[in-house]
Amino acid sequence: MSGADAAGRPGPPAESGYLPPGLPFFRVGTGRPLVVLPGLGAPHEVPRGFERAAEAGPLRAFALSREVWWIGRRSGLPRTTTMADLAADTAQALAPFDGPVDVVGISTGGSVALQLAADHPRLVRRLVLVAAGCRLGELGKRGQRAVLDRLDGGDRRGAGAEMVRLIGVRPVARQLEAWVGWLAGPWMLPRFTDDLAAVILAEDAFDLTARLPSITTPTLVVGGDEDSPYGPAVFSETAAGLPNGRLRLYSGRGHVGVQRAPGFARDVLAFLDTP
Repeated sequence: MSGADAAGRPGPPAESGYLPPGLPFFRVGTGRPLVVLPGLGAPHEVPRGFERAAEAGPLRAFALSREVWWIGRRSGLPRTTTMADLAADTAQALAPFDGPVDVVGISTGGSVALQLAADHPRLVRRLVLVAAGCRLGELGKRGQRAVLDRLDGGDRRGAGAEMVRLIGVRPVARQLEAWVGWLAGPWMLPRFTDDLAAVILAEDAFDLTARLPSITTPTLVVGGDEDSPYGPAVFSETAAGLPNGRLRLYSGRGHVGVQRAPGFARDVLAFLDTP
């Protein structure tokens, strides 16, 4: 996006706000644009305070050389929302950018990003799927369904525990982490639970396995060999099924821990910056 903001007005884009059709965003760094689509549980509004710090923290290494656009999902999603709908929203938000952009999708954001590359290939120059793949693994489906059941029952503490148990940094620590999720549940999930439920249902039905051969966007699949929601088998299948897919698997890393792996940002940027 150059020389105009999301509404088409001249001048540099805002640091944060909403892109049509109502997707929250914030922008950090300078350089060639890099769009980041966040994972499940990210606020469906412009993150502030601690939420902003939590979302922006992993992006610092990218912001040293890129203009990073964190773009979330809109609020008010119906439960009939599909992954294609979420990708169409993102495509609308990316329309004002100058040409195709590099996209990093994290976890559920990776599902949106892969759907975006499948349905709107001209918008994506290169794609990185971080702890994401062509579909959820069985543990991921069960875990997210457990979160949804807790949400539907009004149990935010239980939903927090189930979510943290699912995405725990290391398997050996997940029970302890689940207790932390139980304590923090009301804070973790204070609002947008209907939107969270809609995204869970969309990802539950998401499966692009059969379409992988038609997605020609150069793609790097990054995951940990101890990931639970997707698992190394899904990561490998995704990378192998893409005509221009590559796999980077980190040893001893779970779902969240992959972003803390030594060399993670270097590996991602090296792939994106390849001519």
